[in-house]
Amino acid sequence: MAHPYHHSLSSVRKWGGAVEDYLPIHSWFDASKAITADFRHRALRHHAEGIFMAETIFGSTITLSTGRMIPTRWVGEQHVIEDLGFIPSFADWVRCIRPEPWMGRARRLEGEVGAPHAAAPPATEVA
Repeated sequence: MAHPYHHSLSSVRKWGGAVEDYLPIHSWFDASKAITADFRHRALRHHAEGIFMAETIFGSTITLSTGRMIPTRWVGEQHVIEDLGFIPSFADWVRCIRPEPWMGRARRLEGEVGAPHAAAPPATEVA
């Protein structure tokens, strides 16, 4: 797996600037390695939605140390393509998850917390 530093070197070759200009974005994409240190970490951010999330977090553009502005999305697309060869959707990842029985279990909480329809009617004013 590529390290965020190597992705950043690739960004420098593509758009100029310094490694430090890109490192926060590439590190964010790979921060999910803290959860699972194999390729499965990519399911959390390595997709089209993750690229747009990066844009929300880092802004629409970044300003390089040279003063040049480039779209954050370009950096995200570069990262995902370098790791996967294309940009999948989140749905592409989800289709590959094998459902387990525990994933669909949910308790009905209405009886425990009271459903809105079971709330007492508002008190009426006495004139």
